[in-house]
Amino acid sequence: MLTDTHTHLYSDAFNDDRDQMMKRAIDAGIKRFFIPAIDSDYVEGMYELEKNYPDHVFLMMGLHPTSVKENYEAELAHVEEQFKKRNFYAVGEIGVDLYWDTSTLAIQQDAFKRQIQLAKKYKLPIVIHCRDAFDEVFEVLESEKDDDLFGIFHCFTGTKEQAERALSYNMKLGIGGVVTFKNGNIDQFLNEIDLKHIVLETDSPYLSPAPYRGKRNESSYLALICKKVADIYGVSEEEVAAVTTQNSKEIFSI
Repeated sequence: MLTDTHTHLYSDAFNDDRDQMMKRAIDAGIKRFFIPAIDSDYVEGMYELEKNYPDHVFLMMGLHPTSVKENYEAELAHVEEQFKKRNFYAVGEIGVDLYWDTSTLAIQQDAFKRQIQLAKKYKLPIVIHCRDAFDEVFEVLESEKDDDLFGIFHCFTGTKEQAERALSYNMKLGIGGVVTFKNGNIDQFLNEIDLKHIVLETDSPYLSPAPYRGKRNESSYLALICKKVADIYGVSEEEVAAVTTQNSKEIFSI
């Protein structure tokens, strides 16, 4: 059994074949799908997905850094309202993204910090989005570091030193399609990180693993990521599946 710890299954990219895509994934042994939030525009789609796949789909709630704009206070209020209404399995995805817009750094960090505090209030993990922003993400994590801070560093693409620093904040590393890229680099040192610190993800419909790079990603491709990770660690795919699924259970408490 495999667990996709990060997949946007409500994406419009799946509107034409969502049920078939889900069947392919479940048939491939992926039984649990953890769904990150983006902003209020996507919440109804997330709830619909959960309703249709109640045994397989587990929702997070949060405000994605690329959606942190002038109205972010209203968006954060919306996030808090959802938590008052029902349970979620994580606060995510949250963090800092300086690839698309550097002008919003201050409010991105403010939203990130406040959502970490929300996670602590509910005793939940955080799921971090970090793009071109390791220093800025670490700055916030350092300010919030304590025994209640834990979660997943989603789509980890940094160096070994950055991996070790992420682990110091009680994070697991989310490993996805990038591990299969020829220029992905994380395959050069990943086996120096204990497998107990790793979870698997697709981030579908984004970041397809080889040989599907550049095409729409889907959760069934998690099997390809598992195979690559097994090759890197020199262990069986069954061991990678077992250990990473157990790691996900520890993070999400399910």
